[in-house]
Amino acid sequence: MTDFGPVSHVRVAVIGSGFAGLGMAIRLKQRGIDDFVVLERAGEVGGAWRDNTYPGCSCDVPSVLYSFSFAPNPDWSARFSPQPEIQRYLVDCSRRYRLHRHLRLHHEVLEARWDHGSGHWEIDTSQGRLTATVLVSGSGQLSEPAVPQLPGLDRFAGPAFHSARWDHSHDLDGARVAVVGTGASAVQLVPELAGRASQVHVFQRSAPWILPRSNRTRTALERAAARTVPGLQRLLRAAVYWGRECSMIGFASPRVMRAVGLLARAHLRRQVPEPALRAALTPGYPMGCKRVLRSSDYYPALRRPDVELVPEPIREVRERSVVTADGAERGVDALLLGTGFDVAHPPVARRLRGRNGRLLADTWSQGAQAYLGTAVAGFPNLFLLLGPNSALGHNSVVLAIESQLEYVLDALRVMADRDVAAVEVRPQAQSAFVADVQVRAQTTVWGAGGCHSWYLDDQGRNTALWPGLTRGFRRRTRRFDPDNYLLTPVSGDTSQGSYRHSRPVHRA
Repeated sequence: MTDFGPVSHVRVAVIGSGFAGLGMAIRLKQRGIDDFVVLERAGEVGGAWRDNTYPGCSCDVPSVLYSFSFAPNPDWSARFSPQPEIQRYLVDCSRRYRLHRHLRLHHEVLEARWDHGSGHWEIDTSQGRLTATVLVSGSGQLSEPAVPQLPGLDRFAGPAFHSARWDHSHDLDGARVAVVGTGASAVQLVPELAGRASQVHVFQRSAPWILPRSNRTRTALERAAARTVPGLQRLLRAAVYWGRECSMIGFASPRVMRAVGLLARAHLRRQVPEPALRAALTPGYPMGCKRVLRSSDYYPALRRPDVELVPEPIREVRERSVVTADGAERGVDALLLGTGFDVAHPPVARRLRGRNGRLLADTWSQGAQAYLGTAVAGFPNLFLLLGPNSALGHNSVVLAIESQLEYVLDALRVMADRDVAAVEVRPQAQSAFVADVQVRAQTTVWGAGGCHSWYLDDQGRNTALWPGLTRGFRRRTRRFDPDNYLLTPVSGDTSQGSYRHSRPVHRA
């Protein structure tokens, strides 16, 4: 291994520099903790918002809520911000909080191992090795594109790439384009391609539920008021937050969600008067079972003469065409995969080894699980941000991230106050939490909907989403709970991890 540089050991190492990783770095600095690094495989911060640069990419959560509560941005240009603006916000956060000394760009984590004897993590990166007392993974759930197993895909002669790995070197103007998938990225992408490409074929496996997206540009007066009126941004954020939080009523009750589905059906009827096309665009599963999308220009794009919706399954891909199950062959020049991400099998799980060298991916072979979506039994001093069952299906995921940040910070405080070298969640605590989450998930549309979605793992269990209000998740993560952990003192044997300090935890 090459030398890592002036830093060979840190108190905290953070993997990833998206919302989760940068949020962790900022909060560490705000708490006066300066002994940390952020390991980033790319040459710039931003995570998913750096990587997803496809035409039309934007957020479907209002900007005032899709940002850090401790780093408000008064200058959002619209209610729903486009990708370049969100990426600029994250870069600005990095600069505003002077994170440059802590960033290690082009440092891809190849493997990280818990060392029992020394009680720290050994981290091999593409630029060398370092060790850390605590490892925080902020790599997120949307880092591994899901590539469908299409027969013949490897022999396609034209450009073929996933929306999360957009190749801007290819000019699609005037081209015959195939878009595979009708999820969140495809719904944004198709209207951008319509009118540019000579023909767009949209291959749909299942029709999504879509609600209107009422976006609008913010005026200069609104932005000035957000900068100068004390408390205005907090008030706007609170209003949007409670509106989103109340929507959990529908997700928690399939019966209520059926009523919400009437709004989506009305939106479809208004925008698609043709009966045949409307029938093909009508979902065949309960609303909310899969991600509910927001768009006001996707349906109109599908009605254009140069755009075709293809509801037939793909049978094979040939050198210059796509053949569907009904035998129809469509000539295409470019193949674009808007097929989402492999949330159930995060790549970081194949790079983390805990106690006795056990790989996290092997631990999760029967389904990912973690205590509070943050800690995993058998992996001391490891904290996951947006781990299993911590993402949100009804509100801004930044809220969940911020809750976990406070939990990790309090864990660091407890470790310092009690002279603790290692913390490891008890298997019983993790099992009880996972069982409770799965029971609660079964009563929501995500667990009771009866459809296949990225929320569910290979066994059909919801391992992605928190099945409740964000208030409940924040309450559970407000304080680190040492009684649910094995605590090893600084002078103790870190290979056993069975010591629990008797000194009370300071709550102030």
